[in-house]
Amino acid sequence: MRENHFASFSTCGAPEQVLEVKSAPVREPEEGELLVRMLAAPINPADINFIQGVYGIKPVLPDSPAGLEGCGIVEVSAAPGFEPGDQVILLRGVGSWAKFLTASADNFLKLEEKVDPTQASMLKVNPLTALRMLTGYVELKPGDWVVQNAANSGVGRCIIQIAKIMGVKTINLVRRAESLREELMALGADLVLEDGEEDMVKKALELTGGVRPVLASNAVGGDSALRLMDMLAPGGTMTTFGAMSKQSIKVPNGFLIFKGVQLKGLWVTQWLKNATRADIEFAYGQLSIWMASGRLKQAVDSVYRIENVNEAAAKAQEEFRNGKIVLRLGE
Repeated sequence: MRENHFASFSTCGAPEQVLEVKSAPVREPEEGELLVRMLAAPINPADINFIQGVYGIKPVLPDSPAGLEGCGIVEVSAAPGFEPGDQVILLRGVGSWAKFLTASADNFLKLEEKVDPTQASMLKVNPLTALRMLTGYVELKPGDWVVQNAANSGVGRCIIQIAKIMGVKTINLVRRAESLREELMALGADLVLEDGEEDMVKKALELTGGVRPVLASNAVGGDSALRLMDMLAPGGTMTTFGAMSKQSIKVPNGFLIFKGVQLKGLWVTQWLKNATRADIEFAYGQLSIWMASGRLKQAVDSVYRIENVNEAAAKAQEEFRNGKIVLRLGE
């Protein structure tokens, strides 16, 4: 009988301290389930927060499996629509940091396009967040401007690439503009500016010829979000999907009364819960086409084996990295 190796935790806390790699026999699928041989899984901020016990989904303790996202190959199918050899990503549930995963077929999505496993493992969260940001709140037209903070984040880089495909222009705010400008411009960014720089809003509008963005993507909060709202066009929308500064959004009354700024929130886990299967398949179908063609790619800082998950989790929490930390789970 094959042995499964997986990461789990019995108490919430710092991932590098509470994660353990355990072994158990591989469970064969029951009716409606798949046995998936996992290939790769990224370590996202949501994974860190889940293990810490501060995410929107709470772990079931003790011995909660870890990992919210990942890619694998179907080994055994006991569900219609899936065959051995299908490449799949995990849509719902947890447990992706494992050599094998047995779960309901409803938790998986088959990829019709063949995608590099490392890239496919990162398909669920960041690319979908970027796509929903650009298509779910404002009807953007080619030539429109979008502004975002944390532009060098995983979602930020996806927004740059998808906006380029859509013909939408981006103003990208980061904390280290000089060191990041060349890299982000190579992805398709139009402007890269230092977030918090004196007269940054004025400078941005000079560079756009006075054209204000109609959509702002906020992953930071605090004063950075205030600058986004200041830059927006009248009636523009700011959609928040993160709070990296851990500071609340404070909205001047005039932005609501006289400027008509719209404030929205985005959590892709909730969207996946409420969306129809057809809408989910359409969104990931488009993303996988872009990813398979190389037009959409996420940066990888380093790759770890699951046996080194504690070290990998610590690395994933470092402030300055050159991309995602990925667990390599199988060949």
